This record gives sequence, structure tokens and C-alpha cells, in this order.
Amino acid sequence: MMLQAASDPLLKVENLVVEYAVGGKVIHAVSDVSLEIARGETLGLVGESGCGKSTLGRAVLQLRQAVSGKVLFDGHDLTVMHGDSLRRMRQRVQLIFQDPIASLNPRRRIGDIVAEPLVISGVRDPEERRRRVSDVLAAVGLDPALVSGRLPHEFSGGQCQRICIARALVLNPEFIICDEPVSALDVSIRAQILNLLEEMKTRYGLTLLFIAHDLAVVKAVSDRVAVMYLGRLCEVGPSEQLFARPAHPYTALLIEAIPVPDPDVRPTQSIPVGEPPSPIAPPSGCRFRTRCPRADARCASEVPELRIVAPGQFAACHHPLV
Repeated sequence: MMLQAASDPLLKVENLVVEYAVGGKVIHAVSDVSLEIARGETLGLVGESGCGKSTLGRAVLQLRQAVSGKVLFDGHDLTVMHGDSLRRMRQRVQLIFQDPIASLNPRRRIGDIVAEPLVISGVRDPEERRRRVSDVLAAVGLDPALVSGRLPHEFSGGQCQRICIARALVLNPEFIICDEPVSALDVSIRAQILNLLEEMKTRYGLTLLFIAHDLAVVKAVSDRVAVMYLGRLCEVGPSEQLFARPAHPYTALLIEAIPVPDPDVRPTQSIPVGEPPSPIAPPSGCRFRTRCPRADARCASEVPELRIVAPGQFAACHHPLV
């Protein structure tokens, strides 16, 4: 089922399947995922580690080849593009990596790192490159005169993430995939980076896919939220609505796990039964059924399809909570 975005979609993912071999076995990383992201929207993609969030993001950029399905960006199917045509399309889609320090070349100066996308894209005028690098560094709150000639190890994690954001913005993209952009940062720095992303989204008219496992962060930045479990989408809906009334039992468990900053509030999280299954041999039917207290025989035999449970809210569950 295709989940319709609220307005003109910039990105459509249709029945995407991504698998890869490890030790002679097949990892079912992304299984029949379909979604849409509207222009100017921020879609939060959440789930436990290993559920396929980052693989989905990389498959959108064609950094990971899909077994089947389509990735339509502004009407163009990226899965059939190769060579120069794919390279030109990637100028409109950029990625912010999870580890800001590891994603920067330690032997290159910051000015050269941020300018590299311009070089690859064919901007040959050195003065034009310097101007655009200076503009984008200033936009993310860094002084180009102090930053450009230094090496990555001279900066903190938060400053390195600002540099990564500048590198992603230097080509004036339309769509940015933020892959856990604050998980490697101290709590005190996270709010600064999230505020910066919101500011850049407004300034440059960006559309964002925000990948994270921290639901509190996703709630703060997302217009809509998509929840993944073991390679499948289990719920999609408007952020406030989904957090107020989750329809899927897995979503409800994730929301219960959000820490409350009050020592007088006791945790009420329900612990799912059993161990997380392996993506090498996912359960039949509903993949969450082995840990779900509401599971029955139907859940074991029939794969639940995403269906509407409230205006704009979809859940893949035979026994939704709403």
C-alpha cells in the first residue's frame, strides 16, 4: 500500500526490498517498504538498532542496491540510473552521516572537505568554490576564516557535525537524509544541532528524512513518523497524533521507553516477551508477533498490511490499539 503524503511528494519509495549476504546467509534488511515524503516535510524514521532504517536511507541514495522496488525522486526512478545521470541526480540528494568525526577525512583541511562536492560536480572556478564554502560555513555558525585551514581533529563532535551539515548543503540540495545525526553527540550539543537543522530546513527549503532510534528527538523535529521493525513498516502517521494515540503495540512500547525527566515518575514500560528475532530468518506473518502480547494464530499465518486506523494514520496490525 502506498502511503500518500499530505501534498506534492518529492520522494516515493515503492515496494522496496533490500537484501545482502553475510556468511553465506541472506539478511532481509528491508522488506516491501512503501512510503512518500512531501516537499518541505520532515519524515522521522524510527526503530530499534538493526531494523533497517539506515539501509533504507542508503538504498534511497543507491549506495545500497535494491533487490526490487522503485525509488522515485521528483518523478525519476533512481534504481535504474547509472553513471553520470545518477551522479547529477545525487547533487539534489545529500546524506549526513551518523558519526561526524569518522565521516571527515582526517588528512584534509575543512575548506577542502566542504569544497569537494563542488569539485566533483564540476564547479571549476576556485573563487566561486571559496565563496560558496564560506557562505555555507557561515550559515551553520562557523567562522570560515578560522575553520577552513584547520583539520578535523581540531574540532569537537558538535563542530564536526556542523561541518558535515555544511558539506551536505554546499550543492544546494532539495532533499537530505539525516542518518542518526545527533546520536554520537553529547546531550548538551544535540539541541544545538537539531535547532540548526530546523533553521537550515527553513532557509534552504529542504525536505528531510530523519533517521533515529530516539523517539524524543524524532517527536521534536518530525512532521510525520514512520516506525520500522525488522525491515517492515509497522506504523506511519502525523507526529503528534502518533505519539498521543499509537496504534501498533510496538510503537506503544517505544513511546513507553522514552525517559521522563522526573525522579518521582516510575517507569511503566511493558517488556516485550522473547528475544528479538534474526533478520536472517524473520518470523512468518507479523514479524513482531513473537514478542507481542496480542498475537494469535492469524498473526502467525497472515502478513498484516498497512491500513488506515485514523485520519492520516496507518498501522500494519491485525489487532491495533485504536
